[in-house]
Amino acid sequence: MTASAEIAPAAPQTSGWAEWLDRHCGPVMVLPAVIVLLCFAIFPLIISAYLALSRFALAPGGFTLRFTGLANFRKLLTGSQQYHLLGTFGTLGFFRWLLLALAAALLLYGLYRYFTRGKPSVMGTIGRLIAALTVMGLASLAVLTTATGGVPGTIVNTLLYVVAGVAVQFALGLGLALLCGQPIRGRNFFRVLFFIPLMVTPVGIAYTFRMLADMQKGPFAPVTQFLGITEWSWATEAWSARLMVLVGDTWQWTPFMFIVLLAAIENQPRDQVEAARLDGANGLQIFRDITWPAIAPVAATVVLIRLIEAFKIIDLPNVLTGGGPGLATESLTLHSFIAWRTQDLGGSAAVGYTLLFISTVICVSFFNFVVRPARRFEA
Repeated sequence: MTASAEIAPAAPQTSGWAEWLDRHCGPVMVLPAVIVLLCFAIFPLIISAYLALSRFALAPGGFTLRFTGLANFRKLLTGSQQYHLLGTFGTLGFFRWLLLALAAALLLYGLYRYFTRGKPSVMGTIGRLIAALTVMGLASLAVLTTATGGVPGTIVNTLLYVVAGVAVQFALGLGLALLCGQPIRGRNFFRVLFFIPLMVTPVGIAYTFRMLADMQKGPFAPVTQFLGITEWSWATEAWSARLMVLVGDTWQWTPFMFIVLLAAIENQPRDQVEAARLDGANGLQIFRDITWPAIAPVAATVVLIRLIEAFKIIDLPNVLTGGGPGLATESLTLHSFIAWRTQDLGGSAAVGYTLLFISTVICVSFFNFVVRPARRFEA
């Protein structure tokens, strides 16, 4: 009787804990994910934002961190690092003025359509104005630094890898997916073959292309020597070095486009394709009216994913060319890494936040103007 009297009061306490856990099970289950997010995403973001507004310096026994406001950003945009980030402006000719006028006209036309045919809102207007100003600024920077006498900086180099690289990868991936989607012999073999580059690390691909492009000892050296190309080196020319980085990046990421687009093509409605063939439609008409509408949402999404990844390119230019010749192949991520390696943590964080702003504006704009309409089109 005594033991029962001692155990009896514990029952209501256990029941209360169980009831509390049952009432709050939602937040409790989410709490580990929130802690991980705070530790590995939000907290480093806040620390790096403070670093971007500070000057880091080593000192006896440790380091000092002095708040300097926007000094690191001023150094990048108008100070000693302007050449590194923005490049050198050249002289504009008639054709380049025409390009700038065309870009401005397209952006103004987009804003005109939004205000006259859409339902303008405050947030929508602010977002479109930021996107239009950013795109116009980047377009002007690209045109000015690639003109006669100009030298592109790391922003233009990154845009080249993003725009040209992703466009080529999408075109090649879509073409290979359309070919392997046909009932041809050996298509499973080619599917595996095309997918292999995606399983190689970026550093391995960079070293592979560095070996392949060696014009003195590489496997293609006899061919170049037979053609009489012995004194020229791709690594000493700015645009050939950029082209080599683009080729390596395309070789690595085209399989990603290929495998996703192939899955989308094979999931398109077969009955519509067969019906179109019976009606006498050719391949181009089937692609335009059936295949492309079916895969457009997937295509837009996979391009968005690649845009985000392309902004972070660092392995290929770092290993393949070391960012050279000069700054010709250096990306924004590599720029930030080099600043960090020289213990300029504030400058490195400022470059990182510049990259974050540009990539966010472009990727959000791409999502709003391409991915979302593609999904509505599918619905």
